[in-house]
Amino acid sequence: MDNPLVQPDPGLFLWTILTFLVLFVLLRKYAWKPLLKMLEDREETIRKSLDDAAKAKQEIERLQQESKQIIAKARVEAQSIIAASRTQAEKVKAEILQDAKARTDSILQAAEKQIQAEKEKAITDLRNEVIDLSLMMASKLIRKNITPESNRALIEESLKQIESHRA
Repeated sequence: MDNPLVQPDPGLFLWTILTFLVLFVLLRKYAWKPLLKMLEDREETIRKSLDDAAKAKQEIERLQQESKQIIAKARVEAQSIIAASRTQAEKVKAEILQDAKARTDSILQAAEKQIQAEKEKAITDLRNEVIDLSLMMASKLIRKNITPESNRALIEESLKQIESHRA
């Protein structure tokens, strides 16, 4: 064992331990604490990000539920508006039909009154024509010699006929 690397040297051993301890103290004071603080800060940042992500997820779920409720409410309102519109349209339709029927009835009544008036006028004109013809025939007959008894009988008969027509 003549190799000096394999043989223990007490001086080298002592310097190695002393160097290790100094290096350990320096690393602990200047490197270890900042590294641990940086790791803790990073861990806290990650934890905060995870918490924020969880809160955002909950907020998104809440907003989705809210939007579903709003959409459902809007659909219900739309259906009620459609139903109300249909009901209103039916009312308007019924009013229009009723108004048209009333107008038709009034036009029919006016036409019936006009027809009745025309009919009465035609009857009156016909009666006047008949009277004119009767008077003309009567005047021709009177021009002929009629006895006073036949004249009186003719007048009485005419009066009776006039009264029967009035009745």
